[in-house]
Amino acid sequence: MKCSECGEREATIHETVIINGKSIEKHLCEDCAAKAGLGGQGHLPMHELVATFVKSVAGSEGAGAALTCSVCGLTYARFKQTGLLGCASCYRTFEEKLGPLIERAHEGATHHVGKIPRGALERSRQGGPDRLETLLGSSKEREERLSALRRQLASAVAAEHYEQAASLRDEIRKLDELERGGA
Repeated sequence: MKCSECGEREATIHETVIINGKSIEKHLCEDCAAKAGLGGQGHLPMHELVATFVKSVAGSEGAGAALTCSVCGLTYARFKQTGLLGCASCYRTFEEKLGPLIERAHEGATHHVGKIPRGALERSRQGGPDRLETLLGSSKEREERLSALRRQLASAVAAEHYEQAASLRDEIRKLDELERGGA
């Protein structure tokens, strides 16, 4: 596929932007992508992306740099260098510092709401409401998830993050539909 800007070189970077519900695709070569500010990073391993992100937010040295995980001995300073945590306890040890990083990386979301594979959903419906509850969690868990999503939606709208708000709205609708269709 040729570059949609210059029409000369092979397109290697593909961008899809949704504006007012309409999908706009751009297919760019390396040069045109660089001019548009889209190229450069390429595909980096996740730990390199995290390390780069942590370094860019490095203004919070102070007390955070002295934090050390009591289980594996990893320091926050070392985490900032590598972008890799040493063990599960690191999440609790560095929770105060990691929370804002994770929130920024996920556009304000702090909890994964997940998706349900269609096949699993169909099999659960064939098994009756008990199977659906096993798949989606208890009634209380589903209500808590919906409540959290609605709070995130309100925050996204207030912050004028409309794409995130639309995604949250869609997730709420899906959960509502599953609740009605599976019960």
